[in-house]
Amino acid sequence: MPITKEQVRAAQIHQHEAARDTSPQIRLAAGPGTGKSHVICERVRWLLTNGVAPDAIFVVSFTRASALDLQQRLHHYCVAPPTDTLTVSTLHSVALRILKKAGKLSQYPVPPKVLSKWEYKHVIDAEFSARCEKTPWRSKKIREEHEAFWNTDQWRPPNYQPPDPPVTDAERAAFDSFHQSRTQCYSCVLPGEIVRQCVKAAASGLLDPVSLLSIEHLIVDEFQDLNPMDIEFVERIAAGGANVFIAGDDDQSIYSFRHAYPNGFQSFPGKFDSCGNHVLTHCFRCAPAILSAAGALISAHSPSGRIPKPLVSLLETATPPVSGVSHLWKFRSGGTEASEIASSCRDLIAAGVPPSEILILAPTKLPVLRTIARRLRSNNVDVDEPDSDKFVISETYWFLVSVLRVVCEKDDYVAHRLLLGTRQGVGPKTCDAIAETVTARNLNYRALYYEDTPPVFTKFQERVIAETRKVCVEINEWSPSDTVLCRGERIREILADGRGEAECRHWDAILEQIPGEMEIGELRDYLTIEKENLREEHLRRVCDRVGVPMSEEGEQSGRVRLMTMHGAKGLEASVVFVPGLEEEILPGDKRKPYAGLVAEAARLLYVSVTRAKVACVVSLAQHRVDQGKFVRRSASRFAADLGGVFECRESGLSEGEVSNIQRQRSLVLNEGPASRAEGETEGVRGAPGERDSGSVE
Repeated sequence: MPITKEQVRAAQIHQHEAARDTSPQIRLAAGPGTGKSHVICERVRWLLTNGVAPDAIFVVSFTRASALDLQQRLHHYCVAPPTDTLTVSTLHSVALRILKKAGKLSQYPVPPKVLSKWEYKHVIDAEFSARCEKTPWRSKKIREEHEAFWNTDQWRPPNYQPPDPPVTDAERAAFDSFHQSRTQCYSCVLPGEIVRQCVKAAASGLLDPVSLLSIEHLIVDEFQDLNPMDIEFVERIAAGGANVFIAGDDDQSIYSFRHAYPNGFQSFPGKFDSCGNHVLTHCFRCAPAILSAAGALISAHSPSGRIPKPLVSLLETATPPVSGVSHLWKFRSGGTEASEIASSCRDLIAAGVPPSEILILAPTKLPVLRTIARRLRSNNVDVDEPDSDKFVISETYWFLVSVLRVVCEKDDYVAHRLLLGTRQGVGPKTCDAIAETVTARNLNYRALYYEDTPPVFTKFQERVIAETRKVCVEINEWSPSDTVLCRGERIREILADGRGEAECRHWDAILEQIPGEMEIGELRDYLTIEKENLREEHLRRVCDRVGVPMSEEGEQSGRVRLMTMHGAKGLEASVVFVPGLEEEILPGDKRKPYAGLVAEAARLLYVSVTRAKVACVVSLAQHRVDQGKFVRRSASRFAADLGGVFECRESGLSEGEVSNIQRQRSLVLNEGPASRAEGETEGVRGAPGERDSGSVE
């Protein structure tokens, strides 16, 4: 990479200042590509080398996937001293540990599981729908209203868009009753409620989060994505005497549907007497042409309170400099736009750009992305589109995962429910009826699968319970350290019995990717890791452990990535296409009545543009097919704020434009005096002889 050692050292000054700040509380505002995650890693390393015990440091991030990503970064970064007892998790997980330590989870049969999105949709929503004879959509909206309350401590808070018709008092009461009994039966909690339980207990003087877990340092990544209840939880930990370091970017706050808002990050320093305040502005990722467009956009839509971040592309003054490419296109129709983006991807790949370095982002899944996906396939371009891996959202996947979970955690009540409910012929109505009987007859849900049941179930219910019991009794004798080679054939038989012989093709495909020496526990982790790159890294570690080469099937496949703008958070690519920049799509009709959501739409576009390293192409269509009619579309209000002029196009990238992008990409990737890893990882860490050990107060 052409970025020089001198540039890296200049960036290190600001990174080290933030990572080694001894203030009681610290806020780090870090623009895209400025090395935020690496500052967090350096802070952990610095704390450890200054004598802070690993189990006194808690690092939290917004999602399980991002927490796992941070965990792996820390594992590679902090080689010594060891970080085995360092907590890297979500805020929900920390809250759950606090409640458990305080004895506040004793009402559950065992420590409860936090449900995933698929689980609360197919367990809680589905069974509530069956119980109350409501549509799945209505059940979801009733549950979402409760989550809005749990996340904000308000009914119908800001950023909450009520359904039409609104949730009634009777529906609210019905869900309260159902939720209380069902989560008790399955020993589980929904993500939103657990932090609120912790905050309320702390506010009542019933627990002290800091003393219960001996928290000395709390590091919070992506703070701008936290909701009001999460923020109160963090502030209580700070008030309890822990050092709190928060990192994020108010310009990348895009999760209002989860009740996050940028003001929580912006106002943090004002809530404490002494708060270190740092801003990173040296961007290692984006070329200047991309930063220029993104900067013009965010400057035009900056509400009061925004933290200024005058980003500077290090590629602009690199040796040699890389200017980057920013194209603004308008097409006559959406079909032409899709075709020319697809042909551009084809030509880029032919010129040497790997498919995985091309990212296509749109505000919504349909119809823009689906049309582009069809055009890509017609150009013989492999594409990874939203929900393209249908297996991971299928009942067969969850049946298989539940088998592995029961082996690894004998008291996982939710896994037992999934093992029953994902069997062929067993639906949410049956599961709801069984759970109701368990509650009414004072039975234990897990015991259904290991002991004879009293004659209180219908013949069909007793039969499906018995079929599941047979599996549970057998696999309860297995160990998480058993290998796939040892148990794989039996797992296939269980899958064939529960889901049908045809579904075993999925298991056969998994066996082609993994070594037979992989353990059951490792396989469970492999299948449940959300991000493809993290899943690949996990598989590589297993292959290294058992001393076998990684199969080609296990390698990340070369595909153009198609996803929504929200899904691209935290990603990057050499080339990014952003189609559909029309008023009807972004901000869109649902956002228009709400000024705050319109501002968030601008931030969503900002996040999308700044995923690009070398080239970004933003486009719009003047006409689209809508419900079978060819209708005129209006350019988004954000189109005029990207610092350029939209060019009428009838074709995609020309041969010269493709060549220019590939040439600049090659410059970025070439090894030079300093690599990107030095800038973002070693740059923040410093060479061994250059480290300033500092001190911790």
